[in-house]
Amino acid sequence: MANSWFYFFSLLLLVFLSSVRFSLSRNLVVPLRRQASVLVSAKQNFEASSRPFLDTWNISNYLSLCSWNGITCDGNGLIISLDISNLNLSGSFSPAIITQLPDLVNLSVSGNSFSGDFFLDFHKISRIRFLNISNNVFSGNFTWDFSHLPALEVLDAYNNNFSGPLPVTITDLQSLNYLNLGGNYFSGQIPPSFGGLKGLNFLSLAGNDLSGTIPSEFGNLTNLQWLYLGYFNQFDGGIPPELGKLINLVHLDLSSCRLEGQIPAELGNLQNLDTLFLQTNQLSGSIPPQLGNLTSLKSLDLSNNGLSGEIPLEFSLLEDLNLLNLFMNKLHGGIPRFVEELPQLQVLKLWRNNFTGTIPSKLGQNGKLIELDLSSNKLTGKVPKTLCFGRRLQILILLNNFLFGPLPDDLGFCNSLSRVRLGQNYFSGSIPKGFLYLPELSLMELQNNDFTGKLDDETVTMTSSSKLEGLNLSNNNLTGILPKSIGSFPSLKILLLSGNRFTGKIPSEIGNLSSILKLDMSRNNFSGNIPSEIGNCLSLTYLDLSQNQLSGPIPVQISQIHILNYFNVSWNHLNQSLPKEMGSMKSLTSADFSHNNFSGSIPENGQFSYFNSTSFLDNPNLCGFYLTPCNNSSGEQLEFSPQSDGKSRVPAKYKLVFALGLLICSLIFAVLAIIKTRNVRKHINTWKLTAFQKLEFGSEDILECLKENNVIGRGGAGVVYKGTMPNGEIVAVKKLGISKGSHHHHDHGLSAEIQTLGRIRHRYIVRLLGFCSNKETNLLIYEYMPNGSLGEVLHGKSGAYLQWDTRLKIAMEAAKGLCYLHHDCSPLIIHRDVKSNNILLSGEFEAHVADFGLAKFLQDNGGTSECMSAIAGSYGYIAPEYAYTLKVDEKSDVYSFGVVLLELITGRRPVGNFGEEGLDIVQWANIQTNWSKEGVVKILDERLKNVPQNEAMQVFFVAMLCVQEQSVERPTMREVVQMLAQAKQPNSFNMQ
Repeated sequence: MANSWFYFFSLLLLVFLSSVRFSLSRNLVVPLRRQASVLVSAKQNFEASSRPFLDTWNISNYLSLCSWNGITCDGNGLIISLDISNLNLSGSFSPAIITQLPDLVNLSVSGNSFSGDFFLDFHKISRIRFLNISNNVFSGNFTWDFSHLPALEVLDAYNNNFSGPLPVTITDLQSLNYLNLGGNYFSGQIPPSFGGLKGLNFLSLAGNDLSGTIPSEFGNLTNLQWLYLGYFNQFDGGIPPELGKLINLVHLDLSSCRLEGQIPAELGNLQNLDTLFLQTNQLSGSIPPQLGNLTSLKSLDLSNNGLSGEIPLEFSLLEDLNLLNLFMNKLHGGIPRFVEELPQLQVLKLWRNNFTGTIPSKLGQNGKLIELDLSSNKLTGKVPKTLCFGRRLQILILLNNFLFGPLPDDLGFCNSLSRVRLGQNYFSGSIPKGFLYLPELSLMELQNNDFTGKLDDETVTMTSSSKLEGLNLSNNNLTGILPKSIGSFPSLKILLLSGNRFTGKIPSEIGNLSSILKLDMSRNNFSGNIPSEIGNCLSLTYLDLSQNQLSGPIPVQISQIHILNYFNVSWNHLNQSLPKEMGSMKSLTSADFSHNNFSGSIPENGQFSYFNSTSFLDNPNLCGFYLTPCNNSSGEQLEFSPQSDGKSRVPAKYKLVFALGLLICSLIFAVLAIIKTRNVRKHINTWKLTAFQKLEFGSEDILECLKENNVIGRGGAGVVYKGTMPNGEIVAVKKLGISKGSHHHHDHGLSAEIQTLGRIRHRYIVRLLGFCSNKETNLLIYEYMPNGSLGEVLHGKSGAYLQWDTRLKIAMEAAKGLCYLHHDCSPLIIHRDVKSNNILLSGEFEAHVADFGLAKFLQDNGGTSECMSAIAGSYGYIAPEYAYTLKVDEKSDVYSFGVVLLELITGRRPVGNFGEEGLDIVQWANIQTNWSKEGVVKILDERLKNVPQNEAMQVFFVAMLCVQEQSVERPTMREVVQMLAQAKQPNSFNMQ
């Protein structure tokens, strides 16, 4: 009986559990399907080339929702976490995806390209604790109602396009411990109420457009461990001393935000601090010794300010310090001895100060030194032997000091070295054995010292893996022959040996330098022939062999170097004729053959017609062009033998025959001239005119312009004529000849000009009206600019007419033209030859960017630089990376435009007349102003009468940014336009 009741109750229990399980599964199915449909619907708005990560998001698979990629559920099948970060998704991110998932606790969509507003109905997701929308392109004002998010702990909106003021209501988030609003466009002041977010341990507002002062209320955020406020923000005043209350702070970054005043001594209270970044501000006064209390400090950067005084002795307590950057200040005194005893020091950069005395003799003894830069000080004494004690030293820069004596032999064994710059000192003795052949070395500069002795020949130790790209030994007292191992550097791009006492032949192994771009061997005692193997250096753009004892001919193989731009063999003993093949070197814009023994006639083809007359001086046996006309008719004159009485012995009948002969020749010449004229008129019909807008003239009218007295300019790309059309319209005609046998895509960049200018219509870009061509000649018809080029006006007698307002206007207009090419044109265009002569001026002095014969498109290359097959551009304007690596991007144009800005400020040409050989306008401006915008008054064009001080400083500041050596540090042209627009200021001063 008992068993029967047991079985009965067991059966009832089984039925009950089954019904409960069915009910539960049914209750789970409904939310799973509903949530799955929300995600699949949202997925349709995503755009991506491939979305394999989201392949699991399929409505047919909704029962497995909780195992979908990026999804986490709770025990009830409700989604609590959605993470689709770093999937390269774009398109819009629908708010519905969140509002219909009310149980979300964690949402991360970072690292995608979602755009548009990010608006949420926050009262529907009140449980959310973690929200990460960083690294997208969301925009709009950040006017969210944060009062409905009481649980939010992390809010990361870094690197978007949010704008407007910072949201005051964010202070309602009392649970917040992580807030990152950096990398946006927030403007206005930081609300003092932000000091009420006492739960924060991370706060970043860096990289915005914030202004005003840093609130002293930040001193209340005593739980903060990381504080970032710098980069692009421009705060008034200085560093609030109240920040000294943030005793838990580990990382403080206030760099690049225009802070003034002194560094508060109160910062010495932050004893947990391991990183203090205050670089690139306008801080002044001495470094507070209280910073020596920061015994946990590992990285200290106070560089690029106006700090004065000495390095505090209290810094000897910073035993964990591995980075100390104090460069670009006004510090003086000696480098303290305790620096050599800091056990963890890896990076020491003190360049461009006024330090005196010697380098601590045991610096590097800790075996951890990686980077040392003490350049541009007034240091004396010798280089310590311990610098590479740990064999970790990678960068050694001591240039521009008063250091003397020999270099330590140990440096020849420092295999970790990659960059060495020791120029402009008084070093003597021989170069340490093996120093030039270190395996990781990429740059070696020893110029302007007193090194003596011979160079080692270490061919045996060389391998094809050598990384050396730049070697500068110029202006020393090195002697002996140039070793054959000089040809064993496969990556070498710059080789400068000028101003030494090298003798013997130039080794033929020089032809092995397949990557060489610049080769200067001038002012030595090299003798013998120029090796023909030099023609194998196909990447050469600059070759200077002047002021040696070279003899023999110029090897015809030189003409193989199709991108050579500068060629100088003056002051040698070279002879025979000039190779006519060099005329076909279209890149060759500067050549000097003077002071040699060349003979014969100067070739009349190609580039020879563009060289200056001084290029051929002092070659007594050379004739043609600018020199003595060549006498080709010798021995062909009639031999009239004068008699003693001075009368001719020629009979009268011969005189009659001679006269008749002249008459017949004249008639023949006249007939031929008539036939030729008819043929020319007939030939006009073979011209093809392509118009890019409605033209009221034809090819015959254009051809009438091609007269010598209409020439208004000559350049490497062709001759420019001015012409008046029958309707009175004035045009400029550029004549480009096609060499026989050349291909159309090598026609002086003509294709690029046609493809770009033909369809461009922009106010500040010169218009191409039409294109006229036949089989022999190409003509480009432009709108005419009455005032010529900026370079001609600025550097000519009319330069005084260009006063400051006009110059600033021209700068703005040219910048807008380039900005259009870089950012708004389709496809995007790199000009590649930005210079003042390619900025043309209308009758009202409006600027127009011109000459796209060198333009290249930026096809879909992701913004990466394109390696060009030929170097183009003009000396003085070429960006460092362009001249040295042939890699060009839009930042190369930015550098060139920076040079144009310096021209407008100074009135000087980019190269020449700077008092020192090889100095250009960028280096000269750097030296004169110490790269301080306040120093612009030292370089202003004396012809300027009334210059607003703040405007001049702002334009110079923009120029400084544009000509940064590293291209990544230069602004975009869009940013240049914005910064130039900010130049207008009321304060001004008079130029006397």
